[in-house]
Amino acid sequence: MRITKRFLLTEREIPTHYYNVLHTLKTEPMLNPGTKQPMKPEDLYPIFAEGLAKQEFATEEFIPIPEEVRDLYKIYRPTPLVHAIGLEKALDTPAHIYFKNESVSPVGSHKLNSALAQAYYNKVQGIKNLTTETGAGQWGSAISIAAKHFGLNMEVFMVRISYDQKPYRKYVMQTYGATVHASPSNLTEAGRKFLAADPDTPGTLGMAISEAIETAVSRPNTKYTLGSVLNFVMLHQTVIGQEAEKQMEMAGEDPDIVIGCFGGGSNFGGLMLPFLRHQLAGERKFDFIAAESTGCPKLTHGTFRYDFGDSAGMTPLIPMYTLGNDYVPAAIHAGGLRYHGAGAIMSQLLKDKVIRAVDIDQHECLRCGTLFAQSEGIIPAPESTHAIAAAIHEAEKCKEEGKSKVILFNLSGHGLLDLQAYADYFGGKI
Repeated sequence: MRITKRFLLTEREIPTHYYNVLHTLKTEPMLNPGTKQPMKPEDLYPIFAEGLAKQEFATEEFIPIPEEVRDLYKIYRPTPLVHAIGLEKALDTPAHIYFKNESVSPVGSHKLNSALAQAYYNKVQGIKNLTTETGAGQWGSAISIAAKHFGLNMEVFMVRISYDQKPYRKYVMQTYGATVHASPSNLTEAGRKFLAADPDTPGTLGMAISEAIETAVSRPNTKYTLGSVLNFVMLHQTVIGQEAEKQMEMAGEDPDIVIGCFGGGSNFGGLMLPFLRHQLAGERKFDFIAAESTGCPKLTHGTFRYDFGDSAGMTPLIPMYTLGNDYVPAAIHAGGLRYHGAGAIMSQLLKDKVIRAVDIDQHECLRCGTLFAQSEGIIPAPESTHAIAAAIHEAEKCKEEGKSKVILFNLSGHGLLDLQAYADYFGGKI
């Protein structure tokens, strides 16, 4: 008989500080796109709230979580750690598999962890209007409700392929009070250029970022918000890994392997960076695996160089593994992974061989996601199926080698608004 094992923390155990890996890790600096000189916090003030710009360059090991943000975290945090006994049984593996269930947030994903913080820092600065991009709609949903919590107006540029594939994500954002546009659009100069070059383009996160930034800098009392890639986003997401550390202690096990799906690095970084702290201190050793899509394999097939974070070249130059800011990924269902580059922190860790990357095609991912749903009862988002597939592959290696390892992965979100992906999988269209 299957017995679910869930490891729960109390509200008092929600982290009080974000963990900042830049206290120890050194990365190449971002460059001003005009002067090509290293960026300073004030260089980001035209785009981001000042509090976030300062966090981007912070080197303190722990940064306090504002009480207003932590109070809102109590709506859904701490999130459960689950021992995936059903999946272990289905695989007949000696491995022990655990997952951190971030799908229990009100928006169904981990994205709310940073959205609440970003909305807060804009609010305290007196900003009234926010813009952003979104791929699959998870980030757009999160920042839309976060903006509403703090009384801010929200405008979202949603990548066109996801706008068409995932209409219910759009409706979620609209329900939370946001205005949503398919990107590229005719509303911005950048969007019009993209459409002129290819009227039928499926769009990319890079294009949507360009439109959101252009809108922010051209309007008064408006700032841009971002769901991944930058250092301050990784910082906010470390609440995931800090909770997971305590919960693994409750389970009486240490993870050998830590896995997350990978688009720009937010959920993978959020889980693994607190564990990495112990590895950087020489205390423990982990196998960190970033699971990306074969449709946008920046870690496994990209090059490490300076590149723009958007398609129009409006962002700072970021030291990243990239496929090129003009790269148009395949029209996969995992819209949150359709980003051309990796954040500076994750890119440095890959360059230093601290983490490794695998790329997995969406047919295999949805096969593994279906097995996970049938054994654990949760339908995962297409993005999260990449982490599940990587975990399953590692568990199968354990079975082949007769070894027992502890595998921890991040279930970054549920797929209840992504059922078209499963319909296409079952219909033989993938």
